[in-house]
Amino acid sequence: MKKLMTGNEAAAWGARLAEVDYIPNFPITPQTEIIETLSKWIREGEMKAVFRTMDSEHSMLTAAGSASATGARVFTATSSQGLLYAFEMLYNLSGWRVPVVMVNVSRGLSAPITLEPDHNDILSARDSGFLQIHCETAQEILDSILVAYKISEDKRVMLPTIVNFDGFYLSFTREIVDVPKLEDVRKFLPEYKPTHTFFKASKPLAQGTPVLNSSLYSYFRYQVHRAMENALDVYKEVKEEFNKKFGRPIDEVETYMMDDAEYALLMTNSFSTKGKKAVIKMREKKINVGLIKLRLFRPFPTKELMKQTRGLKGLAIIDQNISPGKGGVIYSEVSSELYNYEEKPKVITSFIGGLGGKNISETEFEFAINYTRKVYEERTTLRVPILLFTEEDKKTSKTLIDIAHGGEKNEA
Repeated sequence: MKKLMTGNEAAAWGARLAEVDYIPNFPITPQTEIIETLSKWIREGEMKAVFRTMDSEHSMLTAAGSASATGARVFTATSSQGLLYAFEMLYNLSGWRVPVVMVNVSRGLSAPITLEPDHNDILSARDSGFLQIHCETAQEILDSILVAYKISEDKRVMLPTIVNFDGFYLSFTREIVDVPKLEDVRKFLPEYKPTHTFFKASKPLAQGTPVLNSSLYSYFRYQVHRAMENALDVYKEVKEEFNKKFGRPIDEVETYMMDDAEYALLMTNSFSTKGKKAVIKMREKKINVGLIKLRLFRPFPTKELMKQTRGLKGLAIIDQNISPGKGGVIYSEVSSELYNYEEKPKVITSFIGGLGGKNISETEFEFAINYTRKVYEERTTLRVPILLFTEEDKKTSKTLIDIAHGGEKNEA
């Protein structure tokens, strides 16, 4: 069944098809449509689940983890400041080893206040022990939620997952989505039957209790790391099964026009669509460029990334985030993973754009590739990072640029 729906509705369909048992929630823009849709279906009898609106995102995630520890299949969603408000519980849930699936609809963090997306919210959670799957399209959102449950509930993993997508650009954009039949989903994702010890009245137990011995604490944290490593192998198995069942690839790393590419853009989430269009335009100018999209961010798909970047002259990384005093988060991650790889790209450049939902134009994408080409061909000095600003941006924001960046010396 193909339906025209927003990204938020696609997320709701993912939870519906997964036949979740419990939905603790708290509204925040731009994800509220997800829980409104689920509430409507439950109220009208189209979906069976317990729906509870909590006092805050912190209590929402506490309830999610607690319910999952009893053996329930749990879904929830948040955005931006809400994710940060729940931050303490992210580490608890991964430590409890509960397979909750949570959607984060990315939105820039205050201050100043914005409702538009960038990725500082989701990337701030990279060390929490949650798996992370990032989505470009509404179809990927629905598919990723099903895949997330399949991986999280695997006994080799037993970790929570965040499925991330961009606010407004994707949350409220309508696209055609192929909604699979429930009976087919049930074959791919059977009812959750935990094989680990979980809470029940007849067998009292304690979980998350204080550990006074530092060696024991280290052991438990290392187990989370090992489970993350296991998740890479499980993802490979699940993506093959998913593709066979539904005919849609959901690779850890997606490539676009990379067969003969000498240079590539690397990015994530919905702006990848803009990047692909820019690649087409650059190809028309005889620039051999492609695009690499990270779909799986935790665990980090190092081997797949090595495979897709092998032998490139240059890799231009587009970060929709900024770590003040350092630069782009994804640039740092990719550079460190490829550092000792003999066949890594000769040049890796860093560009920051799209903060607070700011558009990245085709001109800016082309600038990023041309700058990367110049660094490779002329062995010029590499400036890291470069903030993507058009001439129009510079005119309208010159005072702020001068204050924040010491003039125009470090902008495109």
